[in-house]
Amino acid sequence: MRMRFHWLLAISVIVALSFSLLSWSGTIKMQLIERNFQVAEKRYDQLLLTATDKSKYPHSLNKDGSLFYYGIDEWTGGFWPGCLWFMFEFTGDAKWKKAAEEWTASLESNQFNTVHHDIGFMMFSSYGNGLRLTGNESYKPILVQSARSLCKRYSPVVGSIQSWPARRSKDGRNHWQFPVIMDNMMNLELLFWAAKETGDSSFYHIAVKHAETTRKNHVRPDHSSFHVVNYDPVSGKMLHQQTLQGFSDNSAWSRGQAWGIYGFTATYRFTKDRRFLQTAIGMADFYLDNKRLPADRIPLWDFNAGQKGYKPDWAYDPNKYNPVPRDVSAASITASALLELSEYCDGKRRKKYYDAAANMLESLSRPEYLNDTGSNPYFLLKHSVGNLPSDREVDVPLIYADYYFLEAMHRYIKMNLGRE
Repeated sequence: MRMRFHWLLAISVIVALSFSLLSWSGTIKMQLIERNFQVAEKRYDQLLLTATDKSKYPHSLNKDGSLFYYGIDEWTGGFWPGCLWFMFEFTGDAKWKKAAEEWTASLESNQFNTVHHDIGFMMFSSYGNGLRLTGNESYKPILVQSARSLCKRYSPVVGSIQSWPARRSKDGRNHWQFPVIMDNMMNLELLFWAAKETGDSSFYHIAVKHAETTRKNHVRPDHSSFHVVNYDPVSGKMLHQQTLQGFSDNSAWSRGQAWGIYGFTATYRFTKDRRFLQTAIGMADFYLDNKRLPADRIPLWDFNAGQKGYKPDWAYDPNKYNPVPRDVSAASITASALLELSEYCDGKRRKKYYDAAANMLESLSRPEYLNDTGSNPYFLLKHSVGNLPSDREVDVPLIYADYYFLEAMHRYIKMNLGRE
């Protein structure tokens, strides 16, 4: 049975005793985390007051500073209830539980969504966290049905789950018949959970095959990654390796790299297949050892943006994006992934990933990135990038940046305080 307690109270007691538990300035780090959650409380109190229509999910800000929402069928709907679940987990305050339950329930019909691959994002971030924290049995069949819906997009010929319906590439030169994006690795956790919950091994086999295909065709020899790989749905042949949200087809889009680190780490958690661990390690090392990674480890939106040898298929104006925008969402995803990855490694590599994640969390806690002054009323983090080639969501807050930041801080707490 899960032990429930108030994280704020627990931290205040344990901080005084934590010197022996933490080899670095642990008390300062924990105080930073507590402050970050206090800032989140302020922002999310206001967001709850403003976002009252549960058919519209907070996503970002419009240019006039008003809230920008997505509908129920868009990919980020589960992150807002997920943030609320993390707030409940940290504070133990019933108001966050109530809000999380209400927003989670609003997504129920999404269990039958088969129009794209993002149902894992939507349902496991919301219902999955709710089940983890409350044990609510009614959440299980909804998650199982969500997994079944995701599997309807799987092709045994291709060996992958189709991400989007058929569409044109960014420059229109290619027709993507069966596009698969690196982001899709993040939805496999739902399938692995469903396999364990139901005993139906088909969920497991689909997830593993998808990961194998992604590992083969998305990950380059240097462990950077393509965003989009397109297949022939009849023959299964790989047709194109391109990008949609990165700088160029041969560049390394930082959030795509983050999805890969996270997704292959989670796949290793469920399979214990060292191929996936080595892929996660390779992608993490590419990220952390990259010469263009800034000192604070908050990456450029694309590691190769503006570099020679990387030709964009969109109208790039270097003067418009000077300096090159950072992507806080990529950092928060990577920080969370590295904490887990560190637990599967030994020695220097374990320390490398753990220290890098701790440094990222510290950077994200600084005024440059943390919205502690209320420059916008609603979100915790600033300076993320959604889709720069389409000139959308450039240097804005994004709900999934908040989500993975909160998740990373929870992982950090549990690793250092031994909490389950």
